[in-house]
Amino acid sequence: MSRDGTLYSCKRLREAAMRRGHLVEILDPLSCYMNINPAASSIHYKGRRLPHFDAVIPRIGSAITFYGTAALRQFELLGSYPLNESVAITRARAR
Repeated sequence: MSRDGTLYSCKRLREAAMRRGHLVEILDPLSCYMNINPAASSIHYKGRRLPHFDAVIPRIGSAITFYGTAALRQFELLGSYPLNESVAITRARAR
């Protein structure tokens, strides 16, 4: 998750992951919206329902911490492994 997938750091993460055989999709957290339903929760991106992601690497800037961590929390609830958990990011920003 990143606001700008064209940044050097995002490009390098993508290249390294792809070199190891991973499929990579960079998602802007502000373009995500959540369907919070106890029976069938989901996360959508630009109008399409996202499939399950094995892992999520959050790169959330301080300006969008609240919404970015909410989107990350939804990925966590759907079973994706976060490199940094949403609660850890929130605690680090609340110092």
